[in-house]
Amino acid sequence: MSAIAVERVSHGYGALEVLDDVTLRAEAGELVAILGPSGCGKSTLLRLLAGLETPGAGTVAVDGARVDGPSPERALVFQDPTLFPWRTVRQNVAIGPQALGRLKESAGAIDEAIRLVGLDGFADARPQQLSGGMAQRAALARALVNRPSLLLLDEPLGRLDALTRLSMQRELLRLWQDGGFTALLVTHDVDEALVLADRVVVMSPRPARILADIRVDAERPRAHDDPRLTELRRSILGLLGFDEAVVGRGATAAG
Repeated sequence: MSAIAVERVSHGYGALEVLDDVTLRAEAGELVAILGPSGCGKSTLLRLLAGLETPGAGTVAVDGARVDGPSPERALVFQDPTLFPWRTVRQNVAIGPQALGRLKESAGAIDEAIRLVGLDGFADARPQQLSGGMAQRAALARALVNRPSLLLLDEPLGRLDALTRLSMQRELLRLWQDGGFTALLVTHDVDEALVLADRVVVMSPRPARILADIRVDAERPRAHDDPRLTELRRSILGLLGFDEAVVGRGATAAG
């Protein structure tokens, strides 16, 4: 498990400022959800932690070491599964070990990752034979096969239908509880954040600052209609500029 330290990070693209003096910490083993309006810089923050970009100012560190590039210990899962259509599920999951030159010795880990996400019977299926939820499971297996200590999740359930999304929320929680990794989850779904996360970080519109860092003190498994979550939902939606009456299920931070 990895501890995260983002210290006074500002970042942009040319004249476009995206992050403004952001400081964020996560303890090893935490699951932290990040909410904010579309385009505020949530995904950029994950890319900085993944080592795909270098901050314009400030520092990004994992386990006390400055992030200076990608690492198999930091896995990033996107909203789209981005599976190679000509590869089977097993072959897609094997991409990481293959790139590291560890394909042969990783055969057991590949099979285990497929089993963990519940795709045992679909290892030889191709992406076009999978449902949306199954494709996202395959993407999760691809991220988990290298046993990362930090899992970065960029709206991984955003394109799923409502029922599949609820099912995948339970699966994601199970994988986190069993896998022993730290997780950062970017989502637009306030309910999803409250049901899954230890803490919910709320970001402002671009250039993003952190408006609030809220601990969710409720035992798991959590019910969507838990009165404690309803009160937190009201507070978060207020921070995001929504009318206080908007506290129903399915509320998002899309802005």
